[in-house]
Parts: sequence; C-alpha cells; structure tokens
Amino acid sequence: MEIEDLQTFVEVADAGGVSAAARRLGISKSIVSRRLIRLEADVGVQLVARTTRGAALTEAGALFRDYAARACLEIDTARETILPDGDLRGRLRIAMPLTFGPTHFTPMLAEMSRRHPQLHIHASYSDRFVDLVAEGFDCAIRVGILRDSNLVARRVGPIYGTLVASPDYIAAHGSPETPEDLVSHQVLMQGTETWQFMDGDEIVKMQPRGQFKADNGTALAVAAAAGLGIARLPSCIIHDYLASGALVPIMPRYPLPRAGAFVVRPPGQHPERKIRVLTELLIELFERDPHFREPSR
Repeated sequence: MEIEDLQTFVEVADAGGVSAAARRLGISKSIVSRRLIRLEADVGVQLVARTTRGAALTEAGALFRDYAARACLEIDTARETILPDGDLRGRLRIAMPLTFGPTHFTPMLAEMSRRHPQLHIHASYSDRFVDLVAEGFDCAIRVGILRDSNLVARRVGPIYGTLVASPDYIAAHGSPETPEDLVSHQVLMQGTETWQFMDGDEIVKMQPRGQFKADNGTALAVAAAAGLGIARLPSCIIHDYLASGALVPIMPRYPLPRAGAFVVRPPGQHPERKIRVLTELLIELFERDPHFREPSR
C-alpha cells in the first residue's frame, strides 16, 4: 500500500471529488483516479463511488478515511523525525491575504523553502474568508481581529492601523477631528464594516459611508493617494506612501485599536512541525521588519 495512494484518498474524501482533489494536490485527475483504483485493489473494497456529480465515499470509505488520515500524519511525522538537520518534507498548503501577502509574507515563504528544499509549499492569496477544512488548507495567515471559531490560532505579531488621506483631499475637504466628523467625508471601504477608534481606554464605533469600495487594501491605498477619500489601512501597506508624503495621518487623537497577525489551523492535538516552523519564521519577520513597527505619531 503506497502512502501517496492513502494521501490522495484523504484529499478526495475531504475535497468531495476527484477534480477538487487534483487541484489541491497539483496533479492530473487521471493520476488521482489511478491511485484510487490501486488503493481499492489493495484494501479489497470500494472506497469511493463515482457519480455524475463527482465522487462520494462509500460506507467503507467513510470508515477508512480517518484511519488513512492518521496513518498519513504518523508517516509524515516519522519522516520529519529522521530527516537530517530537522529538514521538513511533504506539502504545506497555506492561505494568506492578498493585500500584503505577496509583498510582505512571500519572502518569508521563500526563506522557508530555501531552508527546507524537500518541502513543497502551495500558497493561495485571497482577501476572502477561506474555509480551511473544506478547502484543504493546512493553515492560514489572518490579519485583523479574529472572529470566534473552532480554529486554533497563534498570534505572531502586531498590526498597526492608520487613518490616512492625501494632502489634496485635505486641502479640498478639510481634515476630520473626531469620528463623528467622518459622516460628512468620503471614506474608502472594503465593504460595510464598522470602524473603531480609541478614545482613551474607550472604543468608539461608527458606520462610515462611501462611494468607493474595494476588497483589497492595496487598491484602497492607491485610491486614497489619488484623493478619493479617507482610508483606514495597515501601516505596513502605506509605509512608503507616508514616507513620500503621498498620504498623511489624520485624527491622531483617536488612534485605531491594535490588531494582530495570526497563524490559524484546524483543531487537533498538536500542530505539525511544518506549521510550527512557519509560525517561528513569522515571529522573526515581525520582529525585524520595520514595516510592522508602530508608526510614530
């Protein structure tokens, strides 16, 4: 019985079909099908029922799935244990935000890949909320204030936000002094989010309105620099804009609550070592990268 066949079966079971499993694994559907056929021949029972809509586990397949997943995890752990110098191998499938994942986190992934050449890293960049279990991710990097969930989260660093506008916008419309003043200004938003500010130890909430929205923080930074309105953005995204004067901080008496960056993973007894290594590298990144430091006020 081949370990690759077991891993492929677990992916088919979790993804709900051959096509989805092939996309997760980065291989062709024909290879997935061959591995399933070979595994079923080895165990002597049909594990997956092929249908016009995809594939579904048989009763035997549903029972076998948990045993197969545990076996794959044990073998991966054993392989990691005996590799020289703590090398990692296998696959790490990670979801991270599009807003600054490619620019701020990808260099860290490249460093991880250099240190562990037998590890295959599959990164997916999106600002949408990713279902780790349903979509087959080992973990995700999430930024902001975490929602309640059954996921296990480890904070790796702070995220500082800043309210900004361009000098041209301020010259034309003035600068708000309080959260209530924002009602009369154009604001740039990702959706219908509530904005929060600190008034001493108290949190002040307000529901802004604006005609320009984008689901990506980098796009909002560009729009703010173009003078379209006021934006609430992570300081690491607007570092260069602030340095050049294209954007300036506003409403300093009401700073934004500090958020964080987190590694989140599905629940389990212990995180796999590759996730622990990723977490440690991210902590190092936040400690040394000046873009993640608190901006001066």
